[in-house]
Amino acid sequence: MRFVGVGPSGHRATMDAGREAGGEDSGPRPTELLLFALGGCTGMDVVSILGKMRTPPRSLEIVIAAERASDHPKAFRKAKLLFRAEGVPEENLRKAAQLSHERYCSVAHSLSTEITIEVEAQP
Repeated sequence: MRFVGVGPSGHRATMDAGREAGGEDSGPRPTELLLFALGGCTGMDVVSILGKMRTPPRSLEIVIAAERASDHPKAFRKAKLLFRAEGVPEENLRKAAQLSHERYCSVAHSLSTEITIEVEAQP
């Protein structure tokens, strides 16, 4: 139940199922990686946009809460992304998160999932 994906960059990602599903629990589940990809994609966008606004964050955390369908294929139906940043005005963080969501994040645009965003900025 363990698979290793190798991308064009040459980097590897190991996926595995939990013991209850016949795996060894040696890596995240593929669905977890999907959420990691969403967070990473939008996070890179937001950091880049905030840098162009001349308000780079001291820190950025993205907390993702996702809801899946109860029936197979148990697709993600909704995802809420909470952006927490230090060192940026809240309006800049909101604008950067919105731009990523609406225009730039290819992972978000590849999902058939309702995505909402919230922001919390601390000076």
